[in-house]
Amino acid sequence: MIDEVLKKWLIKAIEDFNAAEYIVNLSDEKILTSIVCFHCQQAVEKLFKAYLVAKKIDFAKTHDLELLLKFCVDLDNEFKNISIDHLSDYAVEIRYPDEFYMPSIEEAKKCFEIASNVKDFIFKKLGIKEGDLVKNEKR
Repeated sequence: MIDEVLKKWLIKAIEDFNAAEYIVNLSDEKILTSIVCFHCQQAVEKLFKAYLVAKKIDFAKTHDLELLLKFCVDLDNEFKNISIDHLSDYAVEIRYPDEFYMPSIEEAKKCFEIASNVKDFIFKKLGIKEGDLVKNEKR
């Protein structure tokens, strides 16, 4: 049985991941790179927070993936093997025109690869399968 708070964090993470996956798999002309990068950052943020929730660790409201990763490393040294590259940069800056930056298709695909690796790693660490989240859920 999955704790309800943990389950909610994971469901929100998967929603972001699925949005990024859908968009990154469009043809190159249709990929919205900034949206892919943003949703990947959000998915990884929520996955790290889900892990911390599962371990009963409090964390501040933050988009700083490096800080969240540090908290995870403090609990489990295997987190040192996770690369998040510059994924934190896509949390806020990319969403507003003042800091206008359009990531390349390669960047978007790299962000998706990072999010995919983190998702697989966290689910394995928690001993949860994605299918466990939707059982008995009405969507």
